[in-house]
Amino acid sequence: MIVMKFGGTSVESREAIARLRSIVESRCDRTPVVVVSAMGKTTNKLLAMAEEAVKGSRDRALELCAELKAYHEKEAGPHPAIEPHFAELAELLKGLSVLGEMTPRSIDAISSYGERLSSILVANSLGAVHGDSRDYIITDDRHAQAAPLYGPTFERLKKLPRGQIVVMGGFIGSTKDGITSTLGRGGSDFSAAIIGAGIGAEEIQIWTDVDGMLTSDPRIISGGKRVKTISFAEAAELAYFGAKVLHPSTVVPAIEKNIPVLILNSRRPDVEGTRIVAESVPCKNVAKSIACKTGITVVNIQSTRMLMAHGFLRRIFEAFDKHQTPVDMVATSEVSVSLTIDNPTRLSAILDELRQFAEVQSENSQAIVCLVGDNIRQTPGVANRLFRALSKVNVRMISQGASKLNMSVVVAESDLRPAVESLHSEFFSDLDPTVFATGE
Repeated sequence: MIVMKFGGTSVESREAIARLRSIVESRCDRTPVVVVSAMGKTTNKLLAMAEEAVKGSRDRALELCAELKAYHEKEAGPHPAIEPHFAELAELLKGLSVLGEMTPRSIDAISSYGERLSSILVANSLGAVHGDSRDYIITDDRHAQAAPLYGPTFERLKKLPRGQIVVMGGFIGSTKDGITSTLGRGGSDFSAAIIGAGIGAEEIQIWTDVDGMLTSDPRIISGGKRVKTISFAEAAELAYFGAKVLHPSTVVPAIEKNIPVLILNSRRPDVEGTRIVAESVPCKNVAKSIACKTGITVVNIQSTRMLMAHGFLRRIFEAFDKHQTPVDMVATSEVSVSLTIDNPTRLSAILDELRQFAEVQSENSQAIVCLVGDNIRQTPGVANRLFRALSKVNVRMISQGASKLNMSVVVAESDLRPAVESLHSEFFSDLDPTVFATGE
């Protein structure tokens, strides 16, 4: 058995669903479990109508609901099984308009409809069995960002129909009490890996709209080459530092069960894509790819009063922990600390706490550029090459050592493109053909 996950752009239209059907039918002999995201931008539309309802604009919310129904019927065809879902959604919107507020539980309920609808319609298109993911993926009750409970989930997945194509919605599950939950935005990849681990799949395929992982982010520069094979550890590092091809949590269940993950392009199914495997992949190049993360804020903290003082770092990180704000990179000296965050929502409160014992400055509109590869730690001169390539760029921070797989720098967002271009030219001008698709 294999798991085939299709993202929103792979189910967004009649033509996309026809491509999906052709791809799945060509692999029928491997008994696929198909996991689908919501069609197109459906999740955003669901949250938009919920916001209208909460504001008291009930008629506008119901109008958006009707538009969403028309979109699904146009692109995937009408189906009697979706009628109760839209009736239920309309009632939920009416309830929100009366309450005037959204809770994490109601956000989960609203946002779950995208995958519930798309999975029914794709199953109908394929003539396949529909499996409601809420019957199989059991999570904790941390709504909007739930974590799977692997024991109960794997027990439920043993009951998944065998010997036939099954279609399930990604992203969604339910608590032990049967309340709808979600794994967080981008969680359909995670769903696919959980299901793959639970059924002992021989392979997990992530079908998207790109050819696989590239040596550079195509949103920043063009001309990146496809990485044919990469290790789980490298893929996770790239995902964490901004590679949008893969949800960072995806690799966890796959690593534990040693199941290969393939990144494939539903628009170009003949391209081999990127294969992610457990062991490191021998490569003549120092790095496998460059990842980027924009929207970064740098926080600089300095206190001469804390010179050689016990507990300086503890007090700093307690402030970030209290306000549930993760830190990406850290650089320290005896009296100063610089760190980065990618979510500044609670930054003002954090700064107020830090100013009780230190001088604090923050800089927004920064970017992390991350060079990732198994060979970075053991190859002499990598830092020299990196700084030579970035000689015309002002580097705000550098981090290497915390991970043997990456070397990261922080630059202004305005310098991001030239920084990536220079690094790509330095580290990827001559490629190992066993790891990279040099002819594409």
